[in-house]
Amino acid sequence: MAVLVTGGTGYIGSHTVVDLLNNGYDVVIVDNYVNSKPEVLNRIFKITDKKPRFYEISVQDEEKMSEVFEKENITDVIHFAGLKSVAESVAKPQLYFDNNVGSSKVLLKLMNKYGVKNLVFSSSATVYGVPDHVPLKETDKVGGCTNPYGQTKLDIEYLLKDYAKEHKDANIAILRYFNPIGAHSSGLIGEDPQGIPNNLMPYITQVAVGKRDHLNVYGNDYKTVDGTGVRDYIHVVDLARGHLCALKKLEQKPGLVIYNLGTGKGTSVLELVHAFEKANNIKINYVICERRPGDVDENYADCHKAYEEMGFKTKLDIVDACRDSWHWQKNNPNGYGD
Repeated sequence: MAVLVTGGTGYIGSHTVVDLLNNGYDVVIVDNYVNSKPEVLNRIFKITDKKPRFYEISVQDEEKMSEVFEKENITDVIHFAGLKSVAESVAKPQLYFDNNVGSSKVLLKLMNKYGVKNLVFSSSATVYGVPDHVPLKETDKVGGCTNPYGQTKLDIEYLLKDYAKEHKDANIAILRYFNPIGAHSSGLIGEDPQGIPNNLMPYITQVAVGKRDHLNVYGNDYKTVDGTGVRDYIHVVDLARGHLCALKKLEQKPGLVIYNLGTGKGTSVLELVHAFEKANNIKINYVICERRPGDVDENYADCHKAYEEMGFKTKLDIVDACRDSWHWQKNNPNGYGD
């Protein structure tokens, strides 16, 4: 009985694998290292003293994926694998649909063939598009995604809903992440973006470590506490734990369920910058720039459903995330490339 984790050496995947191993799960990882490095496996072993079985495979490769299902006794799947750069998705939309949606179709086909009933899917708050109110509930409208990456997440959600209607014995948890930040407290694993970071926290830490001169803050005229955009930043270790809560929930055979994973609290860009400065006693230089198209004033989650139905509640806060992010970055100034 094993949990198959696709994209298990990525940022969120690696933290989830650590939590799975530390809680006694047998783990099999499939990853092609498009968004990760082989060194991650060594770091996972250093933290847990356990080695998950690993296959360097693209989930789109049905023949090789089939061999994994043949060889391993898989009972559950956590599906992280996918391309994730918003900017790249705008430039190469077809690549994103072929990869993200295509790999999910392969995975469902093989799950059906080999009788695997339980799936946890890594979705995103981007499926809500531009919100007309906050906090966002799972029952709020979806669609109007502002980029192809977000649209692929929504398309996969529709795919999973159709699959669940056809396969009444399937149990699927769709987890809509808000904004993951932070790193493992050991400083051994963390976020290692390729090129210019798309996300705020690694941009801050790269300024702190001297890789970048300053942080660009896009817009200071939003209708928020200080004019900068407000988001729901969840510590990646809490987010990882949410996947274990979801696996436990699927043991109850609930069919298809959807949960927001966030803190339920909004934090502005400058609030996060100042929290980082205070937590680590480091000054972060920043420059106010023009707004980016598609950005919204506020976006944060209503997380009551996740708590009421699967007992998920965050334990770590912004200060923890700032401290852990810096611990990771200063110990790994070039990420896993050291």
